[in-house]
Amino acid sequence: MPCPLRYIAILGLSLLLTACDEPASEAPAPQTRRFSPAVPANLASAVPYPERNPFTVEGVELGRMLFYDPILSVNNQVSCASCHQQGKAFSDGTALSVAGVTGNPLKRHAPALLNLAWMDGLFWDGGAKDIESLVFGPITHPDEMGQDLKALASELQQHPKYPGLFRLAFGSDSITSARIARALAQFQRTLISANSRYDKYVRQEAGGQLSGPELQGLALFKQHCASCHTSDFFTDQAYHNNGLDAAFSAEFEELAFGRGRITRQQQDIGKYKTPTLRNIALTAPYMHDGRFATLDEVVEHYRTGVVSSPSLAPELKQPNGQLGIPITKEEKEKIILFLNTLTDEDFVHNQAFTNPF
Repeated sequence: MPCPLRYIAILGLSLLLTACDEPASEAPAPQTRRFSPAVPANLASAVPYPERNPFTVEGVELGRMLFYDPILSVNNQVSCASCHQQGKAFSDGTALSVAGVTGNPLKRHAPALLNLAWMDGLFWDGGAKDIESLVFGPITHPDEMGQDLKALASELQQHPKYPGLFRLAFGSDSITSARIARALAQFQRTLISANSRYDKYVRQEAGGQLSGPELQGLALFKQHCASCHTSDFFTDQAYHNNGLDAAFSAEFEELAFGRGRITRQQQDIGKYKTPTLRNIALTAPYMHDGRFATLDEVVEHYRTGVVSSPSLAPELKQPNGQLGIPITKEEKEKIILFLNTLTDEDFVHNQAFTNPF
């Protein structure tokens, strides 16, 4: 009769070998912490976000690290913050940036980053539909960060800290370009600005006093500017030709066509996205190509410098046939005084937005 102990030994060995063949089970994914960014009452009731990418504490913090880390660029020297600096409301103070990996000037001015969560389209021509898709543009552009997305994911995967941070944010330490984009988007959606002196005035809070000339400027602004710079986002999220040029070159892949480059519609050639005027005193120079150095130059353009073209915004055509906005020099100065009340010092000094390194 066979020995029972022999069968027990064989069975134990079989179980041991079977266990060795099975892959080790991954530790349970850590629980992320959901949160909702605070929104001032005069701006909105909540921050919108895509269902696939909800806010988490871990996701936002990972996005902040990636935003400031030059590892995103091919030469590990250029970060998102190279062209989007907090002290300038996440703009860069240059007409056409040369901060990219090649040092070549870009063809468009780096816009300020604020209140992006409510924008219907991004880039000056609306070429990106959301922040998740927007981030791939600068990361891969040869004159900006010049990075290959697969190479970036591989480099981050080999990093001593990032796999663990991605695991905390997304439940897996597998780093993909989609997760990189989601983390960056979460952080950028938290860049909310609506605590300027004007906002405190609207909400009747302490520190919200506006002078007589500033209030007159507000009234003039509502009369002449608010059709496109709608409060309280101070943009209508739409695209307009504001009379900068009479013709639009087809060079550089029709970049000067603006919105028309995306829609392929003749009536959209020369139109650009209406930028927000929040923190406008901090984000010089101005326009999609940074051609105006001061707010005085900007408002003077609308007063005396508008030129005609087929897609010119009808708001810039006066009943008497003249172009531009009919204001006096004194009224121009009052509008500029009001625009300066849109500076949000809390935003540019918010520690939650600063460099974490």
